[in-house]
Amino acid sequence: MLPDTNAKTTPAPAVKPIKPYQILIPIVLGLAVIVWLFSSEFDIADLSSASFTSLSVVFILVAFILMFLRDATMMCRFRLLSDKRISWKQAFVINVLSEFTSTVTPTAIGGSSLVVFFLAKEGVEAGRSTTIMLVNLFLDELFFVALCPLLFLLLPLQVLFPPSAGMATFGYVFIGLYALHLVWAALLFVGIFIRPDWVKSILVLLFRLPFIRRWKHKMTTITDNLVQASRDIKHRSPLFWLKALLLTFVTWSVRFLVVNAIFLAFVPVADHLVLYARQIILWVFMGAMPTPGGSGMSELAFKQYYGDICSSGSIVLLVTLIWRLASYYLYLFLGIFIIPRWLHEAIGKLGMPRA
Repeated sequence: MLPDTNAKTTPAPAVKPIKPYQILIPIVLGLAVIVWLFSSEFDIADLSSASFTSLSVVFILVAFILMFLRDATMMCRFRLLSDKRISWKQAFVINVLSEFTSTVTPTAIGGSSLVVFFLAKEGVEAGRSTTIMLVNLFLDELFFVALCPLLFLLLPLQVLFPPSAGMATFGYVFIGLYALHLVWAALLFVGIFIRPDWVKSILVLLFRLPFIRRWKHKMTTITDNLVQASRDIKHRSPLFWLKALLLTFVTWSVRFLVVNAIFLAFVPVADHLVLYARQIILWVFMGAMPTPGGSGMSELAFKQYYGDICSSGSIVLLVTLIWRLASYYLYLFLGIFIIPRWLHEAIGKLGMPRA
């Protein structure tokens, strides 16, 4: 069990409600690209090459079930990291809010940074919330930095970056992005397990730069909690880490297998490992996309990247649409229903001023 870390807390910031335009922008961007692709490249005659049967419906349902399984394992991880101090309902809400935030903010920002705020509303003290956020980030980064080299050992470069799809030159971009993920994972590891004081000094110094100085106070609070989180997390048992690593592996694996299930609904798949590996690589690219949730750019990248898997571009467009419905728009619409009531309760329970 973690010690109580509520000794040093700072007043919660004012809540800034989600503006309608923040929801409309990703919807408009994503749908505009989908409509443009379908109007310019979709040909219903191409669907004759698809093997769409009653089994296809089953595979599409499997894709959504995999996303629900992904959510279930994320909820398990939140409960594990909080020592089960949050209920299943609270874990569900926190997960949906985190995913929703990722859909309306640039992909590089995502919803992970707001997990502390979501947990605070659910009654988790500041220090423990920071611990949960940082460990979540570290486990996710560890999955990517550990699995990517394995993919390069199992599959040739021309399969991961097919020249026929115009992706050959993207291999160099991927190396740069992977290096950034590696550095970030190393920074988290050092900050959590070895020398949090070093990381604190570096970040506090970095946030003296003029263009990010406005967030200096928030970064100071985060780094203070980082030091406390480091003390807390070192008391965890090997069994705890085994459970956390297993949940992380299942969480991301089933999310990437969604594409495998969707492709099986339309075309026979020769190599499932290729589909799986390309999802991981595409996810690394999506982390650098500037649009909210990667909307618009993700659809284009997916269609281009998987264009060589089947002969029909129209089938790839259908797969792209279903993939985004399952992994993106589902959380966007869930958030629209959940977040207004949740924000109202958060303002009332925490006594926070409205922005």
